Amino acid sequence: MASNRVDVLSSHIQSGLYGDIAALIKNDRDVGPEFVRLAWHSSGTFDRRDGTGGNKGTMDKCPEAEDPANAGLARARKLLGEVGRRYPGLSKSDLWAFASVVALEVMGGPAIPFHYGRVDGDKCPMTGRLPDASKGVDHIRCVFTTQMGFTDQETVALIGAHAVGRCHPDRSGYSGPWTPNPYLFSNTFFTNLLRRTWTINPATAGTPNEQYYDTETKRLMMLPSDIALTKDPVLLKWCQAYADDRLLFMEHFSSAYTKLLNLGWEGKLKGPVSAKTFLN
Repeated sequence: MASNRVDVLSSHIQSGLYGDIAALIKNDRDVGPEFVRLAWHSSGTFDRRDGTGGNKGTMDKCPEAEDPANAGLARARKLLGEVGRRYPGLSKSDLWAFASVVALEVMGGPAIPFHYGRVDGDKCPMTGRLPDASKGVDHIRCVFTTQMGFTDQETVALIGAHAVGRCHPDRSGYSGPWTPNPYLFSNTFFTNLLRRTWTINPATAGTPNEQYYDTETKRLMMLPSDIALTKDPVLLKWCQAYADDRLLFMEHFSSAYTKLLNLGWEGKLKGPVSAKTFLN
């Protein structure tokens, strides 16, 4: 089964899957960040302590579909479901992962070496495994390092994906973008975090969804978990490195994101391939 899916995906990449996904993103810019969030939240459920979770294509099933952390992702699943029906045999898990790779590249991000051959499962992971934006450094390391197995450097690089997209009150409870252009993948999350002045938004003070805004424009936001990166010397060191060196961030993000997509599938996938190789 897995080998058949590998061959199917390889053929489909070459016959237009990249173009189909890129067209969705170019038609509606909000779709790009949603595809990244879908793959991130699917993969981020992995727990290395028992080997459960990871992207098995189960987010369209309960309880994972109803997890508050996944609010607002139904549209991304629906759009990719329509794409997937044109490519029989393509697993949802491969499709969701690949769509995020395409989205990052379309939004100006680095090339992500893509591995494929995932087979969809039928058992949802436990809820409550994804990062909680209201928490601090201890929680960040509990989820990223203890649960998923990332280093501090990889953790900071992955959080840099906050360069794209925005928060929505009806999804996370938070509101607003991290950067002036939420459709451009860059190191701007880090430059904003360290070079702007952040204060608690009075409208959210004391609420469960307390967040920060920049005093310069009052239009950008940071989550408590983002600000927490500046309170730890090791995490802050990597924030500073990425704010100072965009290419270093791109390189480290590509490596960490590849690792994220492959959680739970180590040694079972084929590749990597470069998605852009098949754009034409």
